[in-house]
Amino acid sequence: MSIALRSFAKINLGLRIGPPRADGFHELRTVYQTIALHDIVRVEVADGNGIEIRCDDSRVPLDATNTCWKVAERVLTTLDRQSKVIITIEKQLPVQGGMGAASSNAIAAMLGLERALSIELPQSEKLRIAAEVGSDLPLFLIGGTILGVDRGQEVYALQDFPETPLVVVTPAVGVSTPKAFAQWDALVARESTRSNALTTNEHAVTIKERDQAANAWLSERLLSQSFIAKGPASGVPAAGGDRAETPLLDLVRTGIENDFERVVFPEYPELREVKSVLLREGARYASLSGSGSTLYGLFESADAARTVAERMRDAGHAAVATRTVGRAEYWKELSALSN
Repeated sequence: MSIALRSFAKINLGLRIGPPRADGFHELRTVYQTIALHDIVRVEVADGNGIEIRCDDSRVPLDATNTCWKVAERVLTTLDRQSKVIITIEKQLPVQGGMGAASSNAIAAMLGLERALSIELPQSEKLRIAAEVGSDLPLFLIGGTILGVDRGQEVYALQDFPETPLVVVTPAVGVSTPKAFAQWDALVARESTRSNALTTNEHAVTIKERDQAANAWLSERLLSQSFIAKGPASGVPAAGGDRAETPLLDLVRTGIENDFERVVFPEYPELREVKSVLLREGARYASLSGSGSTLYGLFESADAARTVAERMRDAGHAAVATRTVGRAEYWKELSALSN
């Protein structure tokens, strides 16, 4: 049996990086948001044993380092099952783009494997496996608008952000997340011993002013929502409750910014320029997603997003207009493909 599922991307609505921990990870606070862009993941189960990954994109590993492989192996171990599992990834999302593509692929593989084996793991087991494999995986077991804390793997279902058009730009560079964290630690160490003044040229000041206005707009919009989802949503229970409100309010009230921009933009100035273009083109909010290299801008209307995406493509940017996806639609469309 072959099971095909959509594997949706995410963006980060703000990302605060805390100090490094004893386990080597950093404390994080972020709001994840699923969007309509997606890969397709197909899962087949046959007699025999072993895991096979298939993908035409040469940047995707086909061995045990692939997140789909890691998840499938853990699912089979948890079930004490031996089967031949073939996972085919049809790539549309960028690799090392900050959109959670590999993590989303892995969760799609998990859900597809459940269906192919005609079993369903408890949600707690799925969350455990997801968190073991990577910090970004658990969010895709909830979908919609999600608060991420701890190292990002502790997730809380929020009331959905209103459906919002956006433009996603994927520059042809890959940003290493471990390297970005190392650069952040180095920046923090430097700033602890001396003042690290921001560039004060007119361009930088203009960008800072636009950022402040954009952060205020998004903060107000998030604050207008009822934060913590009360009870199950589309069969997926909220992974938390009132205890998530304090870190969420802290994130919102201190400004919805992505700390990675402070280390990624100096190394890749072209990414800073893309953000500047999005803001000049009328984005109400623009940001790096995760550690990048993907950037996005939120727009007031789908027509405006389409027009800006077309204009940016004409200027040589890999831009596409899309929209946010709420929790109910996420689960409806995830497995709406034919077998």
